[in-house]
Amino acid sequence: MRRTLRGSASFTHVTALLAVLAIVALGAVPAAASVWDIDTSHSSTTFKVKHLAIATVSGGFGKTSGRVTWDPADPTKSTVEATIDASTIDTQNSGRDEHLKSPDFFDVANHPTITFKSTKVEAAGEGRLKVSGELTLRGVTKPVVLDVEGPVTPIKDQRGNMKTGATATTKINRQDFGVSWSKTLDGGGLVVSDEVWITIELELAQAKEQAQAK
Repeated sequence: MRRTLRGSASFTHVTALLAVLAIVALGAVPAAASVWDIDTSHSSTTFKVKHLAIATVSGGFGKTSGRVTWDPADPTKSTVEATIDASTIDTQNSGRDEHLKSPDFFDVANHPTITFKSTKVEAAGEGRLKVSGELTLRGVTKPVVLDVEGPVTPIKDQRGNMKTGATATTKINRQDFGVSWSKTLDGGGLVVSDEVWITIELELAQAKEQAQAK
């Protein structure tokens, strides 16, 4: 009888030990990468250029969409894809907007979208990333690097949806993408600068398929 009790006690201890080891093992498994869709209603892509070499003129696009796969445990496994609707350009001047949509600039009729697809994501300090990728504009694809602040810690919105956010900035030379319209001032300098500063403000919503799986 004592031998049976000892055996039962030993079996119980072994079972408990195995359970603890299983919990520890599960805790050691890193969280899976999360998938986020760009919330087009709360995201924006804006740009700034120098005009007459003396002033900065800004504009933006009304629709930016795409998807981000984010792995906080290993940022290098993250990916970013974004599409900008070039026809939604808005500089608060309808005449200028029509000119920008023309073949002189974005040639929207033939190239209705601007796209970005990441090729490399790496940490760049506390809360910052460097995202390298390919930007396609007017049918021309060139490498660019986005300096990213975020993503921030996710929160639940008023409807219970998980949201996060990030800000990406970069600078390009429009001539590299065939946006070559230009005029030279009498005193030198360009009417519109070649350098373009771009800022993408992102609000990201957890992908529906991932949210429903929880």
